[in-house]
Parts: sequence; C-alpha cells; structure tokens
Amino acid sequence: MATLDEQATQKAPNLYDVNASDPQSELVDRAGMDPAEVRHIGDVMAALGRLRSAENELSDASLKYMQLNQSDMRALHYLIVSANTQQTATPGAIAAHLKISTASTTKLLDRLEKAGHIIRQPHPSDRRALAISITAKTKQAAMETVGRQHAKRFQAAARLTPAERDVVIRFLDDMSAELALGDVAWAQPGAHPAQRAAAAKAQDAGSTDARRRTPS
Repeated sequence: MATLDEQATQKAPNLYDVNASDPQSELVDRAGMDPAEVRHIGDVMAALGRLRSAENELSDASLKYMQLNQSDMRALHYLIVSANTQQTATPGAIAAHLKISTASTTKLLDRLEKAGHIIRQPHPSDRRALAISITAKTKQAAMETVGRQHAKRFQAAARLTPAERDVVIRFLDDMSAELALGDVAWAQPGAHPAQRAAAAKAQDAGSTDARRRTPS
C-alpha cells in the first residue's frame, strides 16, 4: 500500500502545465499553437521549477547552517567577492547592493559584527567612510560549505557547448526581461490591491491586442 507521501505525489497536479493553470487562455494566448509545442514549453517551465526548488532548498540549508537571514548572506557574499577582486566594500556600497536604507544597513552590519562575521575599519582613502571586510573564519566557512555547493552550477554550464550556452543565455535574459516589473502599475508602491488588479488586466489586454495586430 502506498504511503501518504506517495499518494500525495501521485495526485499532485502539474503546476507548470499552462492548460491546468490557465485553461481559458486568460493569461497566455495559445490560439493556433500545436498542443505538443505547448506541452514542450510546459516541460521547460517544469525544469525551471525544479531549479528554483533546488536553489530554495540550498538557500534554506545555508541560512540554517550559517544562522543568518537572506540579507545577511547576500551581504557576506558581496564582501567575499569584494575581497577576491581587491575592492573596498563600504556601507553605502552594501546598501546599494542590497537595495536597503542606510539605517537598515547599519543594523545589518551591527548584527554581523556582533556575531564575529565582519570587521569595520577606517577606509584606506576616504576618512569619511568605513571599509567593511569579512572575517577569515566566516569566509572559510562560507566557501567550504555553501560556496562549494553553489559552485557546482559552473560544471553544469561547462558541460554545454558554446552554442548551447548562447541559447541558454539568450533564453534566460529574455525571460528576465519578460518578468521585470519596470513600470507595471500594480507593482508600484502605494497601489491599492483593486487598482493593481485593474491595471494588470488592462495591461494584459493591451499586450494581447498588440500581439494580435502584429503581422505574422
């Protein structure tokens, strides 16, 4: 008899099947597309989903291992790269990288310094600024665990041919552009949920009309 976990897996719907998530073609206009092509695109979406799951699992494990939050880990990664490239990291540069306020950056650095992960020192050329560096112990711990696991992605890319890598780069850049919020109305600060929904619907309708007017 199948276990509850096995039964749940067997009954789980394909979350990346566009026919299941958008049966009325309200989100994606599939008119005229070959069903096999639609399924194949679904396979691509499912592969991306597996990648996200693997990345999330690794991220969760790294946070637990290092006993830090996501912003802390991103800051430490920035400091490792800065050290490796002989760049002086400042609180302002860290704030810009994390896209957080000066006050939030100060709290983050206070937390990391108290835990023994970073060192604050006078800036070598700017008396008004501080230089932030990661401690040798924390850098070694991050590199030998989380960093080593992340580095395995390089091997996957190395197994591709140059032409295949160009296709992957073009695809990922194209998808990033499609997902970018930019001036999307519903995502702007202060937008009411109802206003956001109406703006999204209007924008999608405009995009659909534009595609239909585009000659094939």
